[in-house]
Amino acid sequence: MGTMTKPQYKGKRYRLDKPELLAPAGNLEKLKFAVHYGADAVYIGGQQYGLRSGADNFSFEEMREGVEFAKKYGAKVFVATNIYAHNEDVAGIEEYLRNLYEAGIAAIIVADPIIVDTARRLVPGLEVHLSTQQSTLNWQAVSFWKEEGLPRVVLGRETSLEEIAEIKKHVDIEIESFIHGAMCSSYSGRCVLSNHFTDRDSNRGGCCQSCRWKYDLFEDARPEGTWVSEEEQAEAKSPAPLLPGVTQIPLHQQGDNPFSMGSKDLCMLESIPELIEVGIDSFKIEGRMKSIHYVATVVNAYRKAIDAYMADPEGYELKQEWLDELNKAANRPLNTGFFYDTPDHEDHIYEPEEKAAPYDFAGLVIEYDAESGTALVQQRNHFKPGQEVEFFGPNDTFFKQTVGEIWDEKGNSLDAARHPLQPIRMKVDQPVAYFDMMRKKKF
Repeated sequence: MGTMTKPQYKGKRYRLDKPELLAPAGNLEKLKFAVHYGADAVYIGGQQYGLRSGADNFSFEEMREGVEFAKKYGAKVFVATNIYAHNEDVAGIEEYLRNLYEAGIAAIIVADPIIVDTARRLVPGLEVHLSTQQSTLNWQAVSFWKEEGLPRVVLGRETSLEEIAEIKKHVDIEIESFIHGAMCSSYSGRCVLSNHFTDRDSNRGGCCQSCRWKYDLFEDARPEGTWVSEEEQAEAKSPAPLLPGVTQIPLHQQGDNPFSMGSKDLCMLESIPELIEVGIDSFKIEGRMKSIHYVATVVNAYRKAIDAYMADPEGYELKQEWLDELNKAANRPLNTGFFYDTPDHEDHIYEPEEKAAPYDFAGLVIEYDAESGTALVQQRNHFKPGQEVEFFGPNDTFFKQTVGEIWDEKGNSLDAARHPLQPIRMKVDQPVAYFDMMRKKKF
Protein backbone atom coordinates (compact mmCIF):
# COMPACT_ATOMS: atom_id res chain seq x y z
CA MET A 1 0.00 0.00 0.00
CA GLY A 2 2.93 2.35 0.54
CA THR A 3 1.82 5.84 1.54
CA MET A 4 -1.67 5.49 0.08
CA THR A 5 -4.33 7.15 2.20
CA LYS A 6 -6.76 4.71 3.78
CA PRO A 7 -10.10 6.52 3.95
CA GLN A 8 -12.71 5.17 6.33
CA TYR A 9 -16.41 5.27 5.57
CA LYS A 10 -18.57 4.65 8.59
CA GLY A 11 -22.17 5.28 9.55
CA LYS A 12 -23.54 5.83 6.01
CA ARG A 13 -26.16 3.87 4.08
CA TYR A 14 -23.57 3.34 1.36
CA ARG A 15 -20.86 2.14 3.67
CA LEU A 16 -21.71 -1.07 5.46
CA ASP A 17 -20.69 -1.01 9.12
CA LYS A 18 -19.06 -4.39 8.60
CA PRO A 19 -17.97 -5.79 5.24
CA GLU A 20 -20.33 -8.36 3.78
CA LEU A 21 -18.86 -11.76 3.00
CA LEU A 22 -20.52 -12.88 -0.23
CA ALA A 23 -20.17 -16.54 -1.19
CA PRO A 24 -20.97 -18.55 -4.32
CA ALA A 25 -23.68 -21.21 -4.29
CA GLY A 26 -23.98 -23.42 -7.33
CA ASN A 27 -26.87 -25.37 -5.86
CA LEU A 28 -29.08 -25.53 -2.78
CA GLU A 29 -26.72 -27.73 -0.79
CA LYS A 30 -23.79 -25.39 -1.43
CA LEU A 31 -25.98 -22.46 -0.35
CA LYS A 32 -26.59 -24.12 3.01
CA PHE A 33 -22.90 -24.86 3.52
CA ALA A 34 -21.93 -21.29 2.59
CA VAL A 35 -24.38 -19.83 5.11
CA HIS A 36 -23.45 -22.30 7.86
CA TYR A 37 -19.77 -21.49 7.40
CA GLY A 38 -20.24 -17.76 7.75
CA ALA A 39 -21.46 -16.09 4.54
CA ASP A 40 -23.52 -12.94 5.06
CA ALA A 41 -24.97 -13.38 1.60
CA VAL A 42 -24.79 -15.85 -1.27
CA TYR A 43 -25.15 -15.36 -4.99
CA ILE A 44 -26.80 -18.00 -7.12
CA GLY A 45 -27.90 -18.50 -10.70
CA GLY A 46 -31.38 -19.11 -11.96
CA GLN A 47 -32.18 -21.23 -14.99
CA GLN A 48 -32.13 -18.19 -17.28
CA TYR A 49 -30.11 -15.00 -17.83
CA GLY A 50 -26.98 -16.06 -15.91
CA LEU A 51 -23.33 -16.59 -16.89
CA ARG A 52 -22.83 -20.07 -15.42
CA SER A 53 -25.00 -22.34 -17.54
CA GLY A 54 -22.80 -25.29 -16.47
CA ALA A 55 -23.73 -24.91 -12.79
CA ASP A 56 -26.74 -26.77 -11.36
CA ASN A 57 -28.63 -23.49 -10.99
CA PHE A 58 -31.87 -22.93 -9.10
CA SER A 59 -35.52 -23.43 -9.89
CA PHE A 60 -37.89 -20.87 -8.35
CA GLU A 61 -38.95 -23.48 -5.79
CA GLU A 62 -35.31 -24.01 -4.79
CA MET A 63 -34.81 -20.25 -4.59
CA ARG A 64 -37.70 -19.96 -2.14
CA GLU A 65 -36.25 -22.74 -0.01
CA GLY A 66 -32.80 -21.13 -0.14
CA VAL A 67 -34.17 -17.72 0.85
CA GLU A 68 -36.11 -19.22 3.76
CA PHE A 69 -32.99 -21.07 4.96
CA ALA A 70 -30.74 -18.01 4.62
CA LYS A 71 -33.16 -15.79 6.55
CA LYS A 72 -32.93 -18.10 9.56
CA TYR A 73 -29.24 -17.16 9.77
CA GLY A 74 -29.63 -13.50 8.85
CA ALA A 75 -28.22 -14.01 5.36
CA LYS A 76 -29.39 -12.78 1.96
CA VAL A 77 -29.68 -14.37 -1.46
CA PHE A 78 -28.69 -12.60 -4.69
CA VAL A 79 -29.30 -13.90 -8.21
CA ALA A 80 -26.89 -13.36 -11.11
CA THR A 81 -28.88 -12.19 -14.15
CA ASN A 82 -25.78 -10.88 -15.85
CA ILE A 83 -25.98 -11.96 -19.49
CA TYR A 84 -25.82 -9.48 -22.34
CA ALA A 85 -29.27 -10.03 -23.79
CA HIS A 86 -29.95 -10.53 -27.49
CA ASN A 87 -33.34 -9.66 -28.93
CA GLU A 88 -34.64 -13.16 -28.42
CA ASP A 89 -33.70 -13.03 -24.72
CA VAL A 90 -35.82 -10.00 -23.89
CA ALA A 91 -39.34 -11.43 -24.12
CA GLY A 92 -39.30 -13.41 -20.86
CA ILE A 93 -37.44 -10.95 -18.64
CA GLU A 94 -40.49 -9.37 -16.99
CA GLU A 95 -41.99 -12.68 -15.87
CA TYR A 96 -38.59 -13.89 -14.68
CA LEU A 97 -37.99 -10.78 -12.55
CA ARG A 98 -41.45 -10.99 -10.99
CA ASN A 99 -40.77 -14.59 -10.03
CA LEU A 100 -37.45 -13.63 -8.43
CA TYR A 101 -39.11 -10.91 -6.39
CA GLU A 102 -41.91 -13.22 -5.26
CA ALA A 103 -39.31 -15.83 -4.24
CA GLY A 104 -37.82 -13.33 -1.78
CA ILE A 105 -34.55 -12.65 -3.61
CA ALA A 106 -32.81 -9.62 -2.07
CA ALA A 107 -30.96 -8.40 -5.18
CA ILE A 108 -30.07 -9.23 -8.74
CA ILE A 109 -26.63 -8.78 -10.29
CA VAL A 110 -27.07 -7.23 -13.74
CA ALA A 111 -24.90 -6.17 -16.68
CA ASP A 112 -27.38 -5.33 -19.45
CA PRO A 113 -29.13 -1.93 -19.21
CA ILE A 114 -32.41 -3.43 -20.47
CA ILE A 115 -32.53 -5.71 -17.43
CA VAL A 116 -31.52 -2.82 -15.14
CA ASP A 117 -34.31 -0.64 -16.54
CA THR A 118 -36.93 -3.40 -16.51
CA ALA A 119 -36.18 -4.39 -12.92
CA ARG A 120 -36.28 -0.82 -11.59
CA ARG A 121 -39.58 -0.16 -13.37
CA LEU A 122 -41.30 -3.49 -12.71
CA VAL A 123 -40.05 -4.62 -9.27
CA PRO A 124 -38.62 -1.56 -7.47
CA GLY A 125 -38.37 -3.57 -4.25
CA LEU A 126 -35.73 -5.82 -5.84
CA GLU A 127 -32.27 -4.28 -5.48
CA VAL A 128 -30.17 -4.07 -8.64
CA HIS A 129 -26.39 -4.49 -8.30
CA LEU A 130 -24.23 -3.72 -11.30
CA SER A 131 -22.31 -6.78 -12.49
CA THR A 132 -18.54 -6.92 -12.87
CA GLN A 133 -19.32 -7.69 -16.54
CA GLN A 134 -19.77 -3.93 -17.04
CA SER A 135 -16.03 -3.47 -16.30
CA THR A 136 -16.63 -0.41 -14.12
CA LEU A 137 -13.23 0.95 -13.11
CA ASN A 138 -13.51 4.68 -12.37
CA TRP A 139 -15.48 6.96 -10.08
CA GLN A 140 -17.26 8.81 -12.88
CA ALA A 141 -18.74 5.56 -14.18
CA VAL A 142 -19.72 4.55 -10.64
CA SER A 143 -21.35 7.96 -10.20
CA PHE A 144 -23.34 7.41 -13.40
CA TRP A 145 -24.77 4.14 -12.09
CA LYS A 146 -25.56 5.74 -8.75
CA GLU A 147 -27.56 8.40 -10.58
CA GLU A 148 -29.41 5.56 -12.32
CA GLY A 149 -30.57 4.46 -8.87
CA LEU A 150 -28.30 1.48 -8.24
CA PRO A 151 -27.18 1.04 -4.61
CA ARG A 152 -24.17 -1.17 -5.41
CA VAL A 153 -21.54 -1.62 -8.11
CA VAL A 154 -19.44 -4.76 -8.52
CA LEU A 155 -16.15 -3.38 -9.81
CA GLY A 156 -14.18 -4.87 -12.66
CA ARG A 157 -11.40 -7.13 -11.49
CA GLU A 158 -8.83 -4.84 -13.08
CA THR A 159 -9.46 -2.17 -10.40
CA SER A 160 -6.57 -1.46 -8.03
CA LEU A 161 -6.78 -0.52 -4.34
CA GLU A 162 -5.78 3.03 -5.17
CA GLU A 163 -8.58 3.30 -7.71
CA ILE A 164 -11.06 1.91 -5.19
CA ALA A 165 -9.96 4.56 -2.68
CA GLU A 166 -10.56 7.25 -5.31
CA ILE A 167 -14.02 5.85 -6.07
CA LYS A 168 -15.01 5.84 -2.40
CA LYS A 169 -13.68 9.36 -2.01
CA HIS A 170 -16.03 10.70 -4.70
CA VAL A 171 -19.13 8.50 -4.60
CA ASP A 172 -21.20 7.34 -1.62
CA ILE A 173 -22.24 3.96 -2.98
CA GLU A 174 -21.68 0.35 -1.95
CA ILE A 175 -18.68 -1.25 -3.64
CA GLU A 176 -18.35 -4.99 -4.15
CA SER A 177 -15.06 -6.58 -5.20
CA PHE A 178 -13.88 -10.11 -5.91
CA ILE A 179 -11.32 -11.06 -3.30
CA HIS A 180 -10.82 -14.78 -3.95
CA GLY A 181 -11.05 -17.30 -6.76
CA ALA A 182 -10.33 -17.85 -10.43
CA MET A 183 -9.17 -14.98 -12.62
CA CYS A 184 -9.75 -14.63 -16.34
CA SER A 185 -6.88 -14.39 -18.83
CA SER A 186 -9.07 -12.11 -20.91
CA TYR A 187 -10.55 -8.81 -19.77
CA SER A 188 -12.89 -9.92 -16.95
CA GLY A 189 -14.65 -12.53 -18.99
CA ARG A 190 -14.83 -10.77 -22.34
CA CYS A 191 -13.39 -13.75 -24.15
CA VAL A 192 -14.13 -14.71 -27.76
CA LEU A 193 -12.07 -17.92 -27.87
CA SER A 194 -14.92 -19.91 -26.37
CA ASN A 195 -17.25 -18.66 -29.12
CA HIS A 196 -14.67 -19.36 -31.83
CA PHE A 197 -13.66 -22.86 -30.73
CA THR A 198 -16.95 -24.29 -29.47
CA ASP A 199 -19.72 -21.87 -30.49
CA ARG A 200 -20.41 -21.33 -26.80
CA ASP A 201 -20.93 -17.65 -25.94
CA SER A 202 -19.02 -16.54 -22.85
CA ASN A 203 -21.31 -13.55 -22.36
CA ARG A 204 -24.44 -15.72 -22.45
CA GLY A 205 -23.31 -18.30 -19.93
CA GLY A 206 -21.48 -20.78 -22.14
CA CYS A 207 -17.76 -20.20 -21.43
CA CYS A 208 -15.79 -23.38 -22.10
CA GLN A 209 -12.74 -22.04 -20.20
CA SER A 210 -10.56 -22.28 -23.28
CA CYS A 211 -7.81 -20.39 -21.44
CA ARG A 212 -7.35 -23.48 -19.27
CA TRP A 213 -6.72 -25.78 -22.24
CA LYS A 214 -3.27 -26.98 -23.30
CA TYR A 215 -2.03 -25.64 -26.62
CA ASP A 216 0.70 -26.86 -28.99
CA LEU A 217 2.80 -24.15 -30.61
CA PHE A 218 4.09 -24.38 -34.18
CA GLU A 219 6.08 -22.21 -36.52
CA ASP A 220 5.76 -22.07 -40.32
CA ALA A 221 9.37 -22.40 -41.39
CA ARG A 222 9.20 -24.02 -44.85
CA PRO A 223 7.59 -23.09 -48.12
CA GLU A 224 3.84 -23.53 -48.15
CA GLY A 225 2.79 -26.89 -49.53
CA THR A 226 5.86 -28.76 -48.27
CA TRP A 227 4.94 -32.16 -46.91
CA VAL A 228 6.57 -33.35 -43.70
CA SER A 229 7.40 -37.03 -43.66
CA GLU A 230 6.43 -39.37 -40.85
CA GLU A 231 10.11 -39.73 -40.05
CA GLU A 232 10.49 -35.95 -39.69
CA GLN A 233 7.42 -35.80 -37.46
CA ALA A 234 8.84 -38.54 -35.25
CA GLU A 235 12.20 -36.80 -35.12
CA ALA A 236 10.56 -33.53 -34.08
CA LYS A 237 8.58 -35.40 -31.43
CA SER A 238 5.53 -33.36 -32.33
CA PRO A 239 2.81 -33.47 -29.66
CA ALA A 240 0.10 -33.19 -32.37
CA PRO A 241 -0.25 -34.42 -35.97
CA LEU A 242 1.00 -32.01 -38.62
CA LEU A 243 -1.50 -30.71 -41.14
CA PRO A 244 -1.09 -31.94 -44.75
CA GLY A 245 0.17 -29.20 -47.02
CA VAL A 246 1.05 -26.84 -44.19
CA THR A 247 4.57 -26.43 -42.88
CA GLN A 248 4.62 -26.67 -39.11
CA ILE A 249 7.66 -26.94 -36.88
CA PRO A 250 6.78 -27.69 -33.25
CA LEU A 251 8.22 -25.24 -30.76
CA HIS A 252 7.90 -27.62 -27.84
CA GLN A 253 10.62 -30.00 -26.82
CA GLN A 254 9.86 -33.45 -25.56
CA GLY A 255 8.69 -33.25 -21.97
CA ASP A 256 7.63 -29.60 -22.19
CA ASN A 257 4.31 -28.62 -20.68
CA PRO A 258 2.00 -27.45 -23.50
CA PHE A 259 1.44 -23.70 -23.46
CA SER A 260 -1.46 -22.50 -21.31
CA MET A 261 -3.03 -19.08 -20.82
CA GLY A 262 -4.38 -20.02 -17.40
CA SER A 263 -3.94 -17.33 -14.77
CA LYS A 264 -3.24 -17.90 -11.11
CA ASP A 265 -6.13 -17.62 -8.67
CA LEU A 266 -6.85 -14.50 -6.64
CA CYS A 267 -6.32 -14.59 -2.87
CA MET A 268 -6.57 -11.48 -0.67
CA LEU A 269 -6.70 -13.09 2.77
CA GLU A 270 -3.40 -11.49 3.73
CA SER A 271 -4.80 -8.05 2.82
CA ILE A 272 -8.00 -8.03 4.87
CA PRO A 273 -7.05 -4.83 6.77
CA GLU A 274 -6.36 -2.91 3.53
CA LEU A 275 -9.59 -4.14 1.93
CA ILE A 276 -11.64 -3.04 4.92
CA GLU A 277 -9.95 0.32 5.39
CA VAL A 278 -10.15 1.28 1.74
CA GLY A 279 -13.92 1.00 2.00
CA ILE A 280 -14.94 -2.16 0.12
CA ASP A 281 -18.41 -3.09 1.33
CA SER A 282 -18.77 -6.63 0.00
CA PHE A 283 -16.01 -9.22 -0.29
CA LYS A 284 -16.95 -11.59 -3.09
CA ILE A 285 -15.66 -15.14 -3.46
CA GLU A 286 -15.70 -16.64 -6.96
CA GLY A 287 -16.72 -20.25 -7.55
CA ARG A 288 -20.35 -21.25 -8.17
CA MET A 289 -19.06 -24.42 -9.83
CA LYS A 290 -16.56 -25.27 -7.07
CA SER A 291 -17.03 -28.11 -4.57
CA ILE A 292 -18.78 -28.00 -1.20
CA HIS A 293 -15.42 -28.49 0.49
CA TYR A 294 -14.00 -25.51 -1.37
CA VAL A 295 -16.90 -23.21 -0.50
CA ALA A 296 -16.95 -24.16 3.19
CA THR A 297 -13.17 -23.94 3.62
CA VAL A 298 -12.72 -20.59 1.88
CA VAL A 299 -15.73 -18.94 3.52
CA ASN A 300 -14.62 -20.17 6.93
CA ALA A 301 -11.11 -18.74 6.55
CA TYR A 302 -12.28 -15.29 5.42
CA ARG A 303 -15.02 -15.22 8.08
CA LYS A 304 -12.44 -15.68 10.82
CA ALA A 305 -10.09 -13.05 9.40
CA ILE A 306 -12.82 -10.42 8.93
CA ASP A 307 -14.27 -11.00 12.41
CA ALA A 308 -10.83 -10.86 14.03
CA TYR A 309 -9.99 -7.54 12.38
CA MET A 310 -13.36 -5.94 13.14
CA ALA A 311 -13.12 -7.00 16.79
CA ASP A 312 -9.65 -5.51 17.29
CA PRO A 313 -8.12 -3.60 14.35
CA GLU A 314 -5.07 -2.47 16.33
CA GLY A 315 -4.28 -5.93 17.67
CA TYR A 316 -5.15 -7.83 14.50
CA GLU A 317 -2.74 -10.55 13.45
CA LEU A 318 -2.98 -12.77 10.40
CA LYS A 319 -2.97 -16.40 11.49
CA GLN A 320 -1.01 -18.98 9.55
CA GLU A 321 -3.77 -21.52 10.17
CA TRP A 322 -6.15 -19.47 8.00
CA LEU A 323 -3.68 -19.55 5.12
CA ASP A 324 -3.09 -23.26 5.65
CA GLU A 325 -6.84 -23.83 5.39
CA LEU A 326 -7.05 -22.00 2.08
CA ASN A 327 -4.22 -24.08 0.68
CA LYS A 328 -6.23 -27.21 1.43
CA ALA A 329 -8.90 -25.97 -0.97
CA ALA A 330 -6.70 -24.21 -3.54
CA ASN A 331 -6.88 -25.54 -7.08
CA ARG A 332 -4.11 -23.34 -8.47
CA PRO A 333 -1.24 -21.11 -7.30
CA LEU A 334 -2.44 -17.86 -5.71
CA ASN A 335 -1.69 -14.15 -6.18
CA THR A 336 -3.19 -10.70 -5.50
CA GLY A 337 -4.58 -9.98 -8.97
CA PHE A 338 -4.75 -6.29 -9.89
CA PHE A 339 -5.06 -4.89 -6.37
CA TYR A 340 -1.40 -3.84 -6.01
CA ASP A 341 0.19 -4.21 -9.45
CA THR A 342 -0.75 -5.16 -12.98
CA PRO A 343 -0.26 -8.93 -13.35
CA ASP A 344 2.47 -10.00 -15.75
CA HIS A 345 3.84 -13.28 -17.12
CA GLU A 346 4.71 -14.45 -13.62
CA ASP A 347 1.03 -14.45 -12.71
CA HIS A 348 0.21 -17.13 -15.26
CA ILE A 349 0.69 -20.87 -14.99
CA TYR A 350 3.21 -22.45 -17.36
CA GLU A 351 4.54 -25.40 -15.42
CA PRO A 352 2.45 -28.50 -14.74
CA GLU A 353 -0.02 -27.51 -12.04
CA GLU A 354 -1.51 -29.49 -9.21
CA LYS A 355 -5.11 -28.97 -10.15
CA ALA A 356 -6.66 -31.19 -7.53
CA ALA A 357 -6.91 -29.93 -3.99
CA PRO A 358 -4.91 -32.15 -1.60
CA TYR A 359 -8.00 -33.00 0.49
CA ASP A 360 -11.34 -34.67 -0.14
CA PHE A 361 -14.60 -34.00 1.67
CA ALA A 362 -15.03 -37.38 3.36
CA GLY A 363 -18.03 -36.93 5.64
CA LEU A 364 -20.62 -34.57 7.08
CA VAL A 365 -21.41 -34.64 10.80
CA ILE A 366 -25.13 -35.20 11.32
CA GLU A 367 -25.18 -35.57 15.11
CA TYR A 368 -22.90 -36.04 18.10
CA ASP A 369 -23.49 -38.11 21.23
CA ALA A 370 -21.45 -36.68 24.10
CA GLU A 371 -22.06 -39.65 26.41
CA SER A 372 -20.55 -42.21 24.03
CA GLY A 373 -18.18 -39.81 22.27
CA THR A 374 -19.47 -40.93 18.89
CA ALA A 375 -20.64 -39.02 15.84
CA LEU A 376 -23.07 -39.94 13.11
CA VAL A 377 -21.29 -39.04 9.87
CA GLN A 378 -22.83 -39.01 6.41
CA GLN A 379 -20.27 -40.46 3.98
CA ARG A 380 -19.25 -38.16 1.12
CA ASN A 381 -16.11 -39.96 -0.06
CA HIS A 382 -14.60 -43.38 0.65
CA PHE A 383 -12.79 -43.68 3.98
CA LYS A 384 -11.83 -46.57 6.23
CA PRO A 385 -10.34 -47.44 9.64
CA GLY A 386 -6.68 -46.55 9.97
CA GLN A 387 -6.86 -43.42 7.83
CA GLU A 388 -5.99 -40.01 9.24
CA VAL A 389 -8.78 -37.45 8.90
CA GLU A 390 -9.42 -33.85 9.92
CA PHE A 391 -12.59 -32.43 11.41
CA PHE A 392 -13.33 -28.74 10.95
CA GLY A 393 -16.33 -26.49 11.32
CA PRO A 394 -17.62 -22.92 11.60
CA ASN A 395 -17.47 -22.85 15.41
CA ASP A 396 -13.71 -23.39 15.75
CA THR A 397 -13.88 -27.16 15.45
CA PHE A 398 -10.49 -28.39 14.24
CA PHE A 399 -8.61 -31.57 15.08
CA LYS A 400 -6.95 -34.55 13.45
CA GLN A 401 -7.46 -38.17 14.35
CA THR A 402 -7.11 -41.67 13.03
CA VAL A 403 -10.35 -43.39 12.09
CA GLY A 404 -11.02 -46.27 14.45
CA GLU A 405 -13.79 -48.84 14.19
CA ILE A 406 -16.83 -47.71 12.20
CA TRP A 407 -20.39 -49.06 12.24
CA ASP A 408 -23.49 -48.79 10.09
CA GLU A 409 -26.83 -47.65 11.54
CA LYS A 410 -27.64 -51.18 12.70
CA GLY A 411 -24.38 -51.44 14.64
CA ASN A 412 -22.62 -53.71 12.18
CA SER A 413 -18.85 -53.22 12.02
CA LEU A 414 -17.58 -52.11 8.60
CA ASP A 415 -14.21 -52.38 6.91
CA ALA A 416 -14.84 -49.16 4.93
CA ALA A 417 -17.43 -46.43 4.30
CA ARG A 418 -17.86 -46.98 0.61
CA HIS A 419 -21.48 -46.15 -0.17
CA PRO A 420 -22.47 -42.56 -1.11
CA LEU A 421 -24.37 -40.74 1.68
CA GLN A 422 -24.19 -43.83 3.93
CA PRO A 423 -24.73 -42.98 7.64
CA ILE A 424 -21.66 -44.08 9.60
CA ARG A 425 -21.18 -44.14 13.36
CA MET A 426 -17.64 -43.60 14.65
CA LYS A 427 -15.69 -42.52 17.72
CA VAL A 428 -14.33 -38.98 17.64
CA ASP A 429 -11.47 -37.61 19.75
CA GLN A 430 -13.20 -34.27 20.42
CA PRO A 431 -16.79 -32.97 20.43
CA VAL A 432 -18.23 -32.14 17.02
CA ALA A 433 -21.46 -30.50 15.88
CA TYR A 434 -24.01 -30.67 13.11
CA PHE A 435 -22.54 -29.49 9.79
CA ASP A 436 -18.92 -29.95 10.85
CA MET A 437 -17.00 -31.59 8.03
CA MET A 438 -14.51 -34.44 7.93
CA ARG A 439 -11.85 -34.48 5.22
CA LYS A 440 -8.98 -36.74 4.27
CA LYS A 441 -5.81 -36.39 2.24
CA LYS A 442 -6.20 -37.56 -1.32
CA PHE A 443 -2.86 -39.33 -1.44
